[in-house]
Amino acid sequence: MRARKAVVLAAVASLGAGLAGCADDGGKSGSSGDSGGKTVITLGLFGTFGFKEAGLYAEYEKLHPDIKIKENVTERNENYYPSLVNHLTTSSGLQDIQGVEVGNIAEIVKTQSAKLLDLSKYGKKSDYLEWKWQQATTEDGQTVGLGTDVGPMAICYRKDLFEKAGLPTDREEVAKLWAGDWNKLVEVGQDYKKKAPKGTTFLDSPGGLLQAILSSEKDRFYDSSGKVIYKSNPAVKAAFDLTAKAAEDGLIGNQTQFQPAWDTTIANSKFAAMSCPPWMLGYIKGKSKPEAKGKWDVAASPKSGNWGGSFLAVPKSGKNAEEAAKLAAWLTAPEQQAKLFAVQGSFPSTPAAYESEAVKSAKNEMTGDAPIGTIFATAAKSSPVQTIGPKDQIIQQGLTDNGVILVTQGKSPGEAWDTAVKTIDNNLDQ
Repeated sequence: MRARKAVVLAAVASLGAGLAGCADDGGKSGSSGDSGGKTVITLGLFGTFGFKEAGLYAEYEKLHPDIKIKENVTERNENYYPSLVNHLTTSSGLQDIQGVEVGNIAEIVKTQSAKLLDLSKYGKKSDYLEWKWQQATTEDGQTVGLGTDVGPMAICYRKDLFEKAGLPTDREEVAKLWAGDWNKLVEVGQDYKKKAPKGTTFLDSPGGLLQAILSSEKDRFYDSSGKVIYKSNPAVKAAFDLTAKAAEDGLIGNQTQFQPAWDTTIANSKFAAMSCPPWMLGYIKGKSKPEAKGKWDVAASPKSGNWGGSFLAVPKSGKNAEEAAKLAAWLTAPEQQAKLFAVQGSFPSTPAAYESEAVKSAKNEMTGDAPIGTIFATAAKSSPVQTIGPKDQIIQQGLTDNGVILVTQGKSPGEAWDTAVKTIDNNLDQ
């Protein structure tokens, strides 16, 4: 499941339609009425990457007066990605730069790398987190995407609800409660339940917990050879069983994340904690009532993991592939990633940006004085180099929406697992 379900730290934004073959052809003036003789570089994106909002396009155009940048944005990756694959397959209708979500990058690397420029000649490998660079690199060393952001995992929690339940509220003390072990997080949930404010659960959703646990595992759904192993991987079954147990014990809400009913639980303060990469703070802000400001805090998760992040790729067929590659490298360089974080909250995939004042001094109005930049940077640097497979999203969604959520609806963990496996395998066979 993708982090950029619709937001980064600023809030959900509807940015209209875009990819499906209707963009400027990326050529000189004449292909666009207002290019003024400049070279037009187009970007096909989804969700909110934030480049325009952070003023990066305007800055680049000022540095390069002969360049004009245009973006075409589709609101949801679910609508964007199938069109992208179709356009790559036919080598037509492509933008000069295309965004790729982390859940799709393995499939792009495996099936479409021949259609994409090797960006290792433009971006510096040493600038990026090792595991982020590796995710977009083929076995023979071709790097087809430059990382825009990452989603290092933490736990966001409501200080007021923790206090009412008799739990500590200091983020360092809270992190110690579950340090190193996801089972301990569930145990804290049991303690919360004993004195929980009426009508609240400890965690927001089974999908959020399962996602967080699996994000901290090196091997999840595929092994390094590309074989699907989710059914035989003990780490996946253990994560499913722990989440199912928490659901059976009433520690988790019965909602599916990013659906209207789940949004309501945020607005009405119906849970005390949730799995929380940086972009989730924007979702919390967008769905919360004003009185919730400052009542949240952020603590380190039991184990470091990553949930989310995207890449910029450059199709070889573009008329301005060389200029597009230079722009992609500039947009994802540490200096620009730090600026983007300061405005949009997209957490940098470049460690050098973690030393910038924009990251080190970052605060969020929902979490008060919490040093979110430092917390998330620590998690990013210690996240595992994870094996990503081409159908990761299908498997994750199956385990969540056709799996652990069923336990909150009365199914046994065994029944939920069997349903998830059947659904996943049917989708993988298609």
